[in-house]
Amino acid sequence: MTQNYRITLLPGDGIGSEIIAVAVNVLKVVGKKYNIQFEFTEALIGGAAIDATGEPLPADSLDICRNSDAVLLAAIGGYKWDSLPSHLRPEAGLLGLRAGLGLFANLRPAKILPQLIDASSLKREVVEGVDILVVRELTGGIYFGKPKGIFETETGEKRGVNTMAYTESEIERIGRVGFEAARKRGGKLCSVDKANVLEVSQLWRDRITKLAQEYPDVELSHMYVDNAAMQLLRAPKQFDTIVTGNLFGDILSDAAAMLTGSIGMLPSASLGASGPGVFEPVHGSAPDIAGQDKANPLAQVLSAAMMLRYGLNEPTPADEIEQGVLEVLQKGDRTGDIMSPGMNLLGCRAMGKALIQVLEAK
Repeated sequence: MTQNYRITLLPGDGIGSEIIAVAVNVLKVVGKKYNIQFEFTEALIGGAAIDATGEPLPADSLDICRNSDAVLLAAIGGYKWDSLPSHLRPEAGLLGLRAGLGLFANLRPAKILPQLIDASSLKREVVEGVDILVVRELTGGIYFGKPKGIFETETGEKRGVNTMAYTESEIERIGRVGFEAARKRGGKLCSVDKANVLEVSQLWRDRITKLAQEYPDVELSHMYVDNAAMQLLRAPKQFDTIVTGNLFGDILSDAAAMLTGSIGMLPSASLGASGPGVFEPVHGSAPDIAGQDKANPLAQVLSAAMMLRYGLNEPTPADEIEQGVLEVLQKGDRTGDIMSPGMNLLGCRAMGKALIQVLEAK
């Protein structure tokens, strides 16, 4: 029996169309093998949407995403749109997509691939064996709190205001995602906050601690965000799963990503309570190499694997894609961003073909 899925593709800007084309080809190959039929629909977001419609997330794009089983996003943004007002910049489209789909949980893995361990800027003995998942709250906190804006005081001086706020229910739902993820991984959850100075973090710690009673099989620890940033560099192997708020998660997930040596290899998933999730590489749109067949498509491919695993509950083809990526790297194939002496330098399309050859040979 064939399983059918509707997938919305959001190529976005820069290298987006190049890398998403590789991911689509990979999905077609594993789909054929596992009797999965994908129906792909493309929609506009980011700078491409601004150029075409004047807004970073057209209403019809959001509707198409809502009516799909999962959304595969490539990358948005570029120098071309940097001077636009904040509400009209490509990033506003991404925030609108997260809010419009109710995507409150962002999953960012940072796993050291043995073939790329020497690409890390840290010593081999520090990063070897690192496998971290950062669970970041995505629709609350300081990015969405009110009041926000730049106001004029009584003296005529301008004052910028952002409000960090979380309700108990918001903390509890992201906490559950963290505990459930830790339960499926190494059974350790580190909750990161700033409870020594922030009242919102005091509430966060209280609620996470209470929630832990429902997960006796998960070892819970707490860490202040400044210490967590230091520990990620000092001894990253102490971490298994990290759960934290929007601002802290934004920073720590990027720090964790660089442990691996190349942000071009890392996928992410953004999930809600129901409906489609959004799966995307963590790197940017790289407009400086767009259209030159130099992009690394593997983070996009691994995002497609996360889509299969977390969005469509198809873990077997997800495993096969991830194993295929490891085998391609083991053969010595590299794009420019992960190139090292003695390896085979490939372009974006050639890397895609090399991966498909490995998958078809299985």
